[in-house]
Amino acid sequence: MKKISILSVFVMLVSALSVQLKAQEITKKSGYTLSFESNFKELDPQLKKRLIKTFFEVYPKLAKEYNPSTIKEVKFFVDTAYKGVAATADGKVTFSSMWMVKHPEDIDVVTHEVMHIVQDYGRSVGPGWLTEGIADYARYKFGVDNAGAKWALPALKPDHSYKNSYRITAAFFAWIEKDVKPGTIKAVDASLRDHTYTKEIWTKLTGKDLDALWADYVKNSQV
Repeated sequence: MKKISILSVFVMLVSALSVQLKAQEITKKSGYTLSFESNFKELDPQLKKRLIKTFFEVYPKLAKEYNPSTIKEVKFFVDTAYKGVAATADGKVTFSSMWMVKHPEDIDVVTHEVMHIVQDYGRSVGPGWLTEGIADYARYKFGVDNAGAKWALPALKPDHSYKNSYRITAAFFAWIEKDVKPGTIKAVDASLRDHTYTKEIWTKLTGKDLDALWADYVKNSQV
């Protein structure tokens, strides 16, 4: 009995510690709810506040711009076991604790990841480079401190392609919005969400297909 009792106490202590480390902090604001969890006991409380603040600053703007019907309840989890940067699925963003330690200034990783929630493409009919390019374009447009993270759209290089994804694709999209036709990326995003996207949409929206647009972008960037 004594051994069982000691074991039970040990299990209870471990469980209590686990609950403490993963305890949810629920924040509600402007019709949105964020549930924050972490198993990283060294997480800087100020960084945690910034992550939460960034969510409530950018998520309503992204929702208004791209998808007013996006979910209202989102979860954040800072995970010591996750080895990437961040990943999003089913309304939950998982952040790498090590990325947080090494790059505490990269607060707009939140902006990129919650844009994936707003995108809500499901079984998308579009290519992956397009999904990630739109998410980084949203970060470029709505990010709260890209400069602080030394994050910027890259200058064009000879080996670049619009299919490179992320910032390279986002820079191409920024040019389309500025110099070709404003609203193009928003329309493409909507077509991905309702699963009507085809590559012909670029010609329909701008008068040129992707390859012709890219050729113009390259020519424009060399001026």
